[in-house]
Amino acid sequence: MFNIKEIRNQFPILQQQVNGKPLVYLDNAASSQKPISVLETWKKYYEEINANVHRGIHTLSQLATEEMENSRKKVQHFINAKHDFEVIFTRGTTESINLVAYALGNSNFLKKDDEIIIGYLEHHSNIVPWQMLCERTGAKLKVIPMDENGILQLDFLDKNLSEKTKIVSVNHVSNALGIINPIEEIIAKVRKNSSALMMIDGAQSVPHFEIDVQKLDCDFFAFSGHKMYAPMGVGILYGKEEILEKLAPFHGGGEMIATCSFEKTTYAALPFKFEAGTPNVGGNIAIGAAIDFMKKVGVENIRNHENELLNYAQKRLLEIDGLKIYGEKANRTSVVSFNLEGIGIASDVGMILDKLGIAVRTGHHCTQPIMEFFKIAGTVRASFAVYSGVQHLRRGRCFSRRGKKSSKNAHVNFKYNLIKIKTPEI
Repeated sequence: MFNIKEIRNQFPILQQQVNGKPLVYLDNAASSQKPISVLETWKKYYEEINANVHRGIHTLSQLATEEMENSRKKVQHFINAKHDFEVIFTRGTTESINLVAYALGNSNFLKKDDEIIIGYLEHHSNIVPWQMLCERTGAKLKVIPMDENGILQLDFLDKNLSEKTKIVSVNHVSNALGIINPIEEIIAKVRKNSSALMMIDGAQSVPHFEIDVQKLDCDFFAFSGHKMYAPMGVGILYGKEEILEKLAPFHGGGEMIATCSFEKTTYAALPFKFEAGTPNVGGNIAIGAAIDFMKKVGVENIRNHENELLNYAQKRLLEIDGLKIYGEKANRTSVVSFNLEGIGIASDVGMILDKLGIAVRTGHHCTQPIMEFFKIAGTVRASFAVYSGVQHLRRGRCFSRRGKKSSKNAHVNFKYNLIKIKTPEI
């Protein structure tokens, strides 16, 4: 049974007040909070087995190595990778995408006039590395357009996929709008019409629903720990064995060598070929604890709960005159991105809410092309997680008595309606 109260009790940070008000944390697309089990796992590493991994013969090193490699196996099973060595530890989604882009460039995978295709909904981290790769190789970047609802126009792929297409990289879920892209359909089109490699930015999908990389048949899949209840500074890159074997390393030094001399260096086997330097051992272990937490709650339970929150939030927000939700008619998860007439800029709304103890994200969300498409500077983004809820509306009722739906009092109504998207502990 899904028990929101029990879940919230596992997150110490949610028990505090901000600006004299109980904290309502609605900035989960930027970073999620961490349950006690994850915090204790991270703490235990540093208190009990802190040591560098893999080459130490002493007990602490062996224990740390075992724990980190067990965590790698947890990630493997969580995303259904075929092998644990297809799971590469990184610092986050951004580094994972950069790793692939640079490795492809170092492997002479692209030549002048080859093509890379990305989507219009991408985070800057899935735009800039490909632009840089194009600059280094002479390849060309193409963009799948979107319509006014934020839906990618996939007929573009039918017209533009060819043997010149070497890489297609799209996000699974838009961080700015919460739109779920039809990844299965995109991959099917790519496989039918080209031999291009398929990369998925899964930073915003892994926290919210189940992922099966073998079923998807993607070549690469990247995500971050801190958006799925793990610490910051740890990320994952999945890559198919046969492709990773062909790629040159991204970083050089330390763990990624097999032999090293002044004349020649040979590289370690997977996954260590792409894990140069001292790893974030504590974080890498803790992402395994985050997976344990999500599996205990049930990933499907998380998805259903967050979908209920999304539907509720959208329904109540659309009752406000002058409020626009971007991507309203698209298939979405866990994010409501909006603006309100008569308030000024999105940051004004964010500041109003912060005074009430409510944390949301405002701005362009590292998706400036999306904002330029809608001719806006940014949005207010409320994003939900497993510990978010819809109960305890006492503060909302209080504010409802203070304003009507006039333009003058639009901000009051906004406060009233958004405050309803809160947790039962408030």
